[in-house]
Amino acid sequence: MPPHAGVDLPRAICAAVIKCSFSPHARLLAADPSLLAAVLGRLSPLPSAALAFFRALPPPHPLDATLALVRLLAAHPRHHPVARSLLRDLSLRHPLSSPLVLPSLLAEPRVPSWLLLALAQGGRAGDAVRVFDHMRAAGLAPDAHACTALLTSLARARMTATARRVFDEMGLAGVAMNTHVYNAMLHVCLKAGDAARAEALMTKMDAAGVPLDLFSFNTAIALYVRKGMQYEAMCVRDRMANDGVEADIVTWNTVIHGMCKEGRMKEAAQLHRDMVAAGVEPDMVTYTTLVDGYCRAGDVGEAMKLRGAMEGRGMLPGVAMYNAIIRKLCEDGKMKEVNGLLSEMDERKVQADHVTCNTLINSYSKKGDMPSACKVKKRMMESGLQLDQFTYKALIHGFSKAKQLDEAKEALFEMMGAGFSPNYSVFSWLVDGFYKKNCADAVLLIPDELLKRGLPPDKSVYRSLIRRLCKKGLVDLAQKVLHQMQGKGLEADCLVYATLAYAQLSTGKLAAASDTLDEMSKRQLSVTPQIYNCLCTSYGDEKETLNMFWVHAIERALIGKSVYKLMHQARVKSSNPGVENEGHAPVSRPSLPASAK
Repeated sequence: MPPHAGVDLPRAICAAVIKCSFSPHARLLAADPSLLAAVLGRLSPLPSAALAFFRALPPPHPLDATLALVRLLAAHPRHHPVARSLLRDLSLRHPLSSPLVLPSLLAEPRVPSWLLLALAQGGRAGDAVRVFDHMRAAGLAPDAHACTALLTSLARARMTATARRVFDEMGLAGVAMNTHVYNAMLHVCLKAGDAARAEALMTKMDAAGVPLDLFSFNTAIALYVRKGMQYEAMCVRDRMANDGVEADIVTWNTVIHGMCKEGRMKEAAQLHRDMVAAGVEPDMVTYTTLVDGYCRAGDVGEAMKLRGAMEGRGMLPGVAMYNAIIRKLCEDGKMKEVNGLLSEMDERKVQADHVTCNTLINSYSKKGDMPSACKVKKRMMESGLQLDQFTYKALIHGFSKAKQLDEAKEALFEMMGAGFSPNYSVFSWLVDGFYKKNCADAVLLIPDELLKRGLPPDKSVYRSLIRRLCKKGLVDLAQKVLHQMQGKGLEADCLVYATLAYAQLSTGKLAAASDTLDEMSKRQLSVTPQIYNCLCTSYGDEKETLNMFWVHAIERALIGKSVYKLMHQARVKSSNPGVENEGHAPVSRPSLPASAK
């Protein structure tokens, strides 16, 4: 007979646990997780003994047993902190949001909310949403703390559409919607820039008798400022005072930032005085915001005066304040004063950052002083700062402008090698540089040079080159780049064909333009609203050619209803002197082809 035949093992082991003499059974328990779970079930009236027993067993502890212990402890409020800690640790090692595990956790009402909280606070928004959906399907409502954490996690992950859906379902599930839950949803609105929904939420809070607190008001103010709605932001600040909620430094800094953002420095200065009168001491953010605002408004003198007042209060400027002043001085070409500030930063041990270096590189590049720009780049790298896309763009622009095309291409290769994708402007500078040196044919070598560097050019590279060559009237070269592109197995898109066809029309190559448009039709490509706007913006001052292009496109059914509607709107605006045309060329209104109806 088996050694334990006829013996109720779980009961026997429970008795051994109570006597603290269960060690002979430890190996058996480790080999039989179901037995361990059964023992824990028998120990449910003795949570402290169950916990001590569990901790005494050698790890790793089986999943089923750990979950059994969590459910056991959930019935005893004194052990809730331990249960939540166990569940949080367990969620890091096992996919507890899976349909195979979740059902066992839904039996104890408190546990799902704990799991939801652990996943949300751990930044696992997707898993947390799955747990929430399973709870809803089981008719369970999470507690307010877990709901707040879930909405906050979704806001951080910028899953704003999911957050809106979850919030609506929270109301349907009967969640106790307190100020904290509403605040989390207001934070979602801030991330999404959704002022209308934020207003609706605040109205709903008022109707439900849920009080708005300092966080509520500050979030709403920040949202309005971000949207440029300064009047609404000030109205919220006034309501704070009426509701007896005292504005803090965040409130004041936010409304001051809003005024500075719009260049309303008189109002910003008055807010600064009101802030001091209210007994709120300005901090570094306050002064930096005001100094930046004065610099952007072109008043460096007032910015320096305010900086002196700040230092009189015992606060030294940080890198953000230096950057604001340096940017304006660079714009004004006052490089001697800039060098003085850089020396001061060194003396005060204020480390220059990306903004400082990029501002200097951009300024030197615009002046054509590439040796100085390269010195800043070298110093930037020596200090451990990584070059970003703005650094590379400034260098490429500067080298192209100075007709140092080899250096410009090298900066391009470095940029792409670092993982940054150059935009249309970057290739425009290169094409313009080669054009000014009367060697535009060299543009054809760029794709192959990229390939040799292990950077195979994609469609966007060819598209940018073709667009800029067409803009310069170099239609034959653009056609050669298109052949190169197709030779690499890359299909041209509608923008490439449309740009090429327009350039062919504008240079009198009517037969070639007709062939290109026919190729578009053959490939079933159509002009989208985005491409329509792009062409109208690029060639808005060439209305006659642009109208001719649209007529040819309509004849070949390359224009759909949405673009035709934009054309009609542009025509109406151009015929109404009181309406701005927004750069769109007015077009004649041919009849809509049957294929577009």
